[in-house]
Amino acid sequence: MSDHKNLFRLLLVDSHALFRTSLARLLAAEGDFEVAGECAAAPEALEVLKSTTVDVVLLDFDIGGERGNAFITSARRDGYSGHFLVIAGTAEMDHYALALTSGASGVFLKSERPDRLVQAIRLVASGGVWVDPSVVQRFAERFMHEGHGLEHAANRLEDREEEVLEGILSGMTNRKIGMHMGLSESSVKNILQGLFGKAGVRTRSQLVKLALEGSLGRIPSLTARQSGD
Repeated sequence: MSDHKNLFRLLLVDSHALFRTSLARLLAAEGDFEVAGECAAAPEALEVLKSTTVDVVLLDFDIGGERGNAFITSARRDGYSGHFLVIAGTAEMDHYALALTSGASGVFLKSERPDRLVQAIRLVASGGVWVDPSVVQRFAERFMHEGHGLEHAANRLEDREEEVLEGILSGMTNRKIGMHMGLSESSVKNILQGLFGKAGVRTRSQLVKLALEGSLGRIPSLTARQSGD
């Protein structure tokens, strides 16, 4: 990770040169971002990660014929311990779930505003999970339509666990969730660890995936804005 606590080093991995160049210029204008590299293909990006400090990889879901989840798996196998934010052209449910399962900290839609991308990167770099509200709503509609027994599953979670889960889906950090619930950050962490144990997962992104699949109960209607503050 970057030694400077306020500087996040980014690697852009996208097969479209024009998109990479435009994105690099946008991010370089932010005082707390440094573009550590730009790559068009997975092999090149993997080599960069071996020799360069990178906090967040901004990853196109389809990199020159290779899926982003395969790249994430390869990078983890090579020892990369930073964060991934997948950049996607469409909100394909299967793609979203696949990225989260592989270890991404979220999926950002290319149709979103640039300032939202900056917000998403800061959240992911700080250890949060970015969940686009439109994607959450589509998951909710899909599983309600298919009738996945959500009411029964919802009984598995206690009220405070549901509040913490809703905060995570709203893009809040543990500190922000604690402020919202009137709890200390350490209390939120304890509740989150309980959720991890109950769900049988180890990361926030895995927890989000189960929530989006309906395995943890209802998917809340998100009204809180995503924020890493």
